[in-house]
Amino acid sequence: MQKDENDLRERTKDFALRIVRMFSALPKTTEAQILGKQLLRSGTSIGANYREAYRGRSKLEFIAKCGDSLRELEETAYWLELLVDAKIVPAGKLQPLRAECDELTAIFVTILKRSKQPRSPS
Repeated sequence: MQKDENDLRERTKDFALRIVRMFSALPKTTEAQILGKQLLRSGTSIGANYREAYRGRSKLEFIAKCGDSLRELEETAYWLELLVDAKIVPAGKLQPLRAECDELTAIFVTILKRSKQPRSPS
């Protein structure tokens, strides 16, 4: 396993753990809990999908699972935005999570672009 792939496995796991901790700190209002549970589901599935991609049996399976990770990242960004826009959590508190979500999105976009390029003959 290459170091950068291992790093992304750890990074997506760390992100999931940060999402879990943030969910635990949410207010116990109905709105916060409903949005939080959606965020918890999408934010923790990113790394799970990437691990499946890493163990994929084919390039197509790898691309599909990385695409799933990207979709979950987009959904996670949406729930984070809603928590701020609904004034449930101050923007400053979620800024580090939102920044990491944006960075992970950029990484997965790059992975998918590179994976879909045809291999050049050696």
